[in-house]
Amino acid sequence: MNKTNTENRYVQILSTGVRLEGIVSVPEDPQGLVVFVHGSGSSRHSPRNQFVAQTLQEGGLATLLFDLLTASEEEIDLRTHHLRFDIDMLARRTAGVLEWLDLQPYAYELKRGLFGSSTGAAAALMAAAELPEKVDAVVSRGGRPDLAGPALPKVQAPTLLIVGGNDEPVIDLNEEALAQMQEGSEKKLMIVPGASHLFEEPGTLEYAARLATDWFQNHLSPVSVR
Repeated sequence: MNKTNTENRYVQILSTGVRLEGIVSVPEDPQGLVVFVHGSGSSRHSPRNQFVAQTLQEGGLATLLFDLLTASEEEIDLRTHHLRFDIDMLARRTAGVLEWLDLQPYAYELKRGLFGSSTGAAAALMAAAELPEKVDAVVSRGGRPDLAGPALPKVQAPTLLIVGGNDEPVIDLNEEALAQMQEGSEKKLMIVPGASHLFEEPGTLEYAARLATDWFQNHLSPVSVR
């Protein structure tokens, strides 16, 4: 499926008492919606996440890219680097975004997935554990799922962990996190050969984007009611 007629809209999301900037992209007849949870030091403008989002849109999936921090918080974090590692706070904000989506007419009937990168993967998994009825699939790219800690065994959503083959320390952390997730739950670790942590090598980000698209297409489908 290749969707090219996509509507983009800028949104302000009220979550945990702050307003977060985001952009929603909705193709014709979307079969699901994927919320991006960016990593440390990044934002909704992440070129890698934007590339993955476009691939998902071409596969018939709506996307939401949003900033986990406000503009003033980003200024503080540039100096202190502490907010980007406050996984509990980032998870609460992600959960707040999921609740905000319940009120949006273009989203409330769609199944939802979370796509997390780096530390954002931990926030995504924690939000999925807290709100299992609102998360139908999770994908992590070069993520740190180990930082989700005690939340890992509570994750019910089918989860795909994508790691670069040259990112050996993160491979180990993902293997350990996978082992902590529920027995019997659908979970999978995929290694992208030749990829480093940021998937900068030719073809590696495309491969990861295809893996994510396949996973979400398999687990998100149109529903008439939630």
